[in-house]
Amino acid sequence: MADIIKLLPDHVANQIAAGEVVQRPASVVKELLENALDAGATQIKLIIKDGGKALIQVVDNGIGMSATDARLSFERHATSKIQKAEDLFNLSTKGFRGEALASIAAIAHVEMQTKPEADEVGTHLKIEGSEVVYQEVAVTPKGTSIAVKNLFFNIPARRNFLKSNQVELRHITDEFHRVALAHPSVAFHFYNNGSELFNLPADNYRKRIVHVFGSRTNEKLVPVEEETPIVKIKGFITKPEFAKKSRGEQFFFVNDRFIKSPYLHHAVVAAFEGLIKPDAFPGYFLYLQVDPGSIDINIHPTKTEVKFDDEHTLYAILRSTIKHSLGQFNVAPALDFDHDPNLQTPYEFKNKSAVQPHITVDAGFNPFQESQNTRQQSAPMPKKQPSKSWEGLYIGMESKMGNSDPTNSISFESETITGSIFDGENEVNEVSATTFQIRRKYIVTTIKSGMVIIDQSRAHQRILYEKFLKNSTVKEAVSQQLLFPLHLNFSRAEINTLREIEDILVSIGFIFEEIKDESITITGVPLLVAESEVSMILDQLISDYQQEVNGESFSQTDILSKTLAKTLAVKTGEVLDSKSQLALVNDLFACTDATVSPFNKPVYITITENDIDKKFI
Repeated sequence: MADIIKLLPDHVANQIAAGEVVQRPASVVKELLENALDAGATQIKLIIKDGGKALIQVVDNGIGMSATDARLSFERHATSKIQKAEDLFNLSTKGFRGEALASIAAIAHVEMQTKPEADEVGTHLKIEGSEVVYQEVAVTPKGTSIAVKNLFFNIPARRNFLKSNQVELRHITDEFHRVALAHPSVAFHFYNNGSELFNLPADNYRKRIVHVFGSRTNEKLVPVEEETPIVKIKGFITKPEFAKKSRGEQFFFVNDRFIKSPYLHHAVVAAFEGLIKPDAFPGYFLYLQVDPGSIDINIHPTKTEVKFDDEHTLYAILRSTIKHSLGQFNVAPALDFDHDPNLQTPYEFKNKSAVQPHITVDAGFNPFQESQNTRQQSAPMPKKQPSKSWEGLYIGMESKMGNSDPTNSISFESETITGSIFDGENEVNEVSATTFQIRRKYIVTTIKSGMVIIDQSRAHQRILYEKFLKNSTVKEAVSQQLLFPLHLNFSRAEINTLREIEDILVSIGFIFEEIKDESITITGVPLLVAESEVSMILDQLISDYQQEVNGESFSQTDILSKTLAKTLAVKTGEVLDSKSQLALVNDLFACTDATVSPFNKPVYITITENDIDKKFI
């Protein structure tokens, strides 16, 4: 039998490795920024064009590389971070596997200029699809500049899976935030299509957070600090009143590396128990320093998931530390309320004992005995003869009223019957005027063949979704003017998102008077939106738009209509009167598709008479 196993060529192996390392332009940004930090840079510039599809460039003032190192850095598993396998358990750097540059060069056009401080000239290197096409001596400043152009140029299938430029830019911005927040001592500059998005000077942790998320963030932060033999914790949590309905500003950093840990997130949420609503999420920026030998950071290609040796102890320390900070800064409610001076005992009564009060009773007082003066002043009144019995009061009533039921004279206005809506054996044929609510969750109504059980929240979501979708398409939404303009504060990234969806929000019914870098002014809202809910709705809109509502939406209008419908719909647990129930049923079956909610979940079920009969067999 002939041999069938062969070694893959290097360029094929690099493309396969790129599938793990480079998922989208944000992955390239992460790797290049981490390499710049490992090079000891104090100033880093990030330049993006067309969401990273056309250009991703990182310029740093680090130690630079020699001509030999520049060429070797693009080889597979070439690294200066580790020498032996044991070094994997004592890491203090970001990238260490030596796959990043080789993978990036296999699927893009890469251009590098680098020079160590001691050398007079540097190196200029060009690579296209793992092939070196140009390498010469060049005059360049100290540090390294890497430009990645035409990402996935030789893998068109991967390029077609990329989202729009705005979506890819948001992912890049998220990676930029994670790196910038972890290293406040490094100055960062972020440019997109020629305009500056962020200019972050070197500063402390608090000011770096404020520079990234806006000046209003400063008043939300509560400092957290604790040092134990196991872990050193410092950072900030947001006050409970600023908790959001969506996951937003939540960052864990372990040894200056951003990580995702649902277990530690649960510890933070448990510390806020009783201070925020169950469906709200607190914000936090927590920096943990642990022994590098006690964690394993090489369990995932993106290195955002780590494994701790003693997670249970870390959980308990983190939870108690946050609880302590909430109480220390008077965020949590306390039992020593302010004393009212009017209720305090005067000093002269300090040593006096309690005295039993004296009660005097008039033993001869008779409340039924009229006084002599009253008898003299009152005119003589004829005395009524008491009835022999109480039954005598009702003698003759039956003859006057008759034997008829008094309720028979009451007439009711007949309800409008919607008539036949659907045709088919298992579909709704006729909606009756009789409805009732079960468990404050379901609405039951009868039909010709049996009955229909409707989920009230999903049904209302479908009604509102189609209404908002129609208003935004036809652009005939009606707004209600606010008596006083509403001023709301957002971060710069959130403001950029609002600018992207401003036209659709206006078509739905929002009226914006002004949109600044960190605040907006609203003078009108849609008819169905209460003024007190505007901030929560916009937060949810921004979050869902950034996350693309589970990736199933095809347009901005669809995303926003779904979010508004979900936010404003009747919730489970709300009591509906009979008129509201009937209106909900009629509006539901007037929809284009009444069977599923905007999120493809069933809205109602039908139970026929045959189904009921089978239960009694």
